[in-house]
Amino acid sequence: MASKDYNVYQGSDGLWRGKRQDAHRSAVVSTTQREAIQQTREIVQKTQGELSIHRADNGRVREKWSYGNDPKNIKG
Repeated sequence: MASKDYNVYQGSDGLWRGKRQDAHRSAVVSTTQREAIQQTREIVQKTQGELSIHRADNGRVREKWSYGNDPKNIKG
């Protein structure tokens, strides 16, 4: 569900932002990537969504974390 998915990325101003996928404004703004990830991860854990962390140099996803929306009937 897109309304629970968040992205952490570096904005054009050099600040790190945590933003819900379908939002217009950032939920988290930080000077460091670590802080932005921690604060956004707390939000995502509460909403049981997915967190995508983007690279600063090319904007591609480098990590993806899922909280609570995984299928429960899979083996492994």
